[in-house]
Amino acid sequence: MNAMQTKRFSTLPVVFAIAVGGLLPAFPSFAAPHHATKAAAHRKPAAAAPAPAPLAGQTAVAGGPPALPAKAWLLMDFDSGEVLASANPDEPLPPASLTKMMTSFLVEQALRSGKLKQTDLVTVSQNAWCRGSSTESCMYLPLNSQATVIDILRGIIIQSGNDASKAIAEHMAGSEEGFAKLMNAEAQRLGMTHTHFVNPTGLPDPAHKSSARDLAILARAIIRDSADYYPIYAEREFKYNGIKQGNRNALLYTDPTVDGLKTGHTEEAGYCLVTSSKRNGMRLISVILNTNSAQARADESRALLGWGFGNFEKATPIQPNTVVATAKVNYGTADTVPAGLGAPWMLTVPRGQQVQTSVELKPGLEAPVAKGAVIGKVVATSNGKPVGEAPLVAQADVQRAGLMLRTWQHVTKLFGK
Repeated sequence: MNAMQTKRFSTLPVVFAIAVGGLLPAFPSFAAPHHATKAAAHRKPAAAAPAPAPLAGQTAVAGGPPALPAKAWLLMDFDSGEVLASANPDEPLPPASLTKMMTSFLVEQALRSGKLKQTDLVTVSQNAWCRGSSTESCMYLPLNSQATVIDILRGIIIQSGNDASKAIAEHMAGSEEGFAKLMNAEAQRLGMTHTHFVNPTGLPDPAHKSSARDLAILARAIIRDSADYYPIYAEREFKYNGIKQGNRNALLYTDPTVDGLKTGHTEEAGYCLVTSSKRNGMRLISVILNTNSAQARADESRALLGWGFGNFEKATPIQPNTVVATAKVNYGTADTVPAGLGAPWMLTVPRGQQVQTSVELKPGLEAPVAKGAVIGKVVATSNGKPVGEAPLVAQADVQRAGLMLRTWQHVTKLFGK
């Protein structure tokens, strides 16, 4: 018995050697253990992963979405970017003056960044000047006159002025062509994959196209990133140069929950409308492309928004500041770290349906783990279908353990203890 005990005890250094050997990739040399440990301690924690892309919307609800005669249409939840219902959402179509949403967005972002000031003066060139033709929308800026950037912005949004759009394009980029490059670069950044702009106005060009989904993405960006200027989209009229013109978005006059965004019309594009409405804390964005009259685009937008608010509601699957799960951490000063939401999480789900959640944690998580680092995700489902997901982040820091503690952890791991 004593011989057996002696033999068993004598294997312990071997076990430790094996364990330390398993940790050697993180340590260049036993001759300088202090420096190796220091280098490991300064290893950067895992960077937070970007938020997951929005999921496709679920439209399998009682009654289904309304039948709309528009060539393409879409309904999007603003908060999540979920598409709740759509028809031909990715078909590139002429966007007419809906183009000016990108023109105004670039102006707004330049104002936010300081590249432009509201009081900067914009000169009206021969090219930008509108001759008062009844075939196009104009702000009626006099030739060779100057107007402030904020007046130009109102002229684009409320009066849909082609002259205002051309003038600001030349002011910011030297030419319409140069400004179109800025428009396309921003469209690419936003993920507008079925869009190509040729000019800042939306005047017909065979290569000038956008899709219902892309225009909803743009509208969402305006509401989210241009909060200081978004109230302009709800203004019903604007007077400039002694000429008062009304906003062409008919829903602004009939629905107090509607606060934007833009109309468009050419013979080729038909009648188009992008609208946003907020009711009881839920904001929806509707896009109607290529319908047959101004009345039809208003009626179809009203029907689509009414269906969306009637069939969907907000849900909070998990409250903020709640520990959702506990993640195992290898080689840390703590064996586990609590995981929770990094930000409030709200979903738009079919009305009356319950939401279930499941947690997926990253396997093989190793210290150091920084508070706020993404270490998993929580997935929400309704009636067995995914309706959204959110990242789970570490709720505390976990430092990397010292050499001896990591060695012992490795030993226990090898023996399954």
